[in-house]
Amino acid sequence: MKIGIASDHRGYLLKTKIISYLKGKNIEVINYGTDSLESVDYPKYAFILSDAVVKKIVDYGIVICGTGIGISIACNKVKGIRCAKVSSIDEAIHTREDNDANVVAFGETMDEKLVCEIIDEFINTPFSNLEKHIRRINMIKDYEEGNYAG
Repeated sequence: MKIGIASDHRGYLLKTKIISYLKGKNIEVINYGTDSLESVDYPKYAFILSDAVVKKIVDYGIVICGTGIGISIACNKVKGIRCAKVSSIDEAIHTREDNDANVVAFGETMDEKLVCEIIDEFINTPFSNLEKHIRRINMIKDYEEGNYAG
């Protein structure tokens, strides 16, 4: 498995801890920046990471900013990305099972141990493949492509 990770300056410290955690589990991690506490614009890193997920360079993406909200919004502007800002294990499981999310977002102040537990659930929970969830995901894809009939 290969995981992509990106953050802005506010998410940088948590990102470094996540990278160490994943590497400790022998998971390949590609860091898409930023690599310092110097102020940057989070959309740039959200787009770089999201492009890697869409192009299947990585299996899943992880993004971090101050709240996790802004960077998740930016990720979701990329066609083919389903990014969820997650703050519990239950949310991680449901966003994978129900939404087939391919990127997970966190806020910088989240507890490191909880974040790592959430990531474990996120990357190890398969999509349910239930017809109702496939139908809903296809509705989103149709809207992205301008084919949504309502």
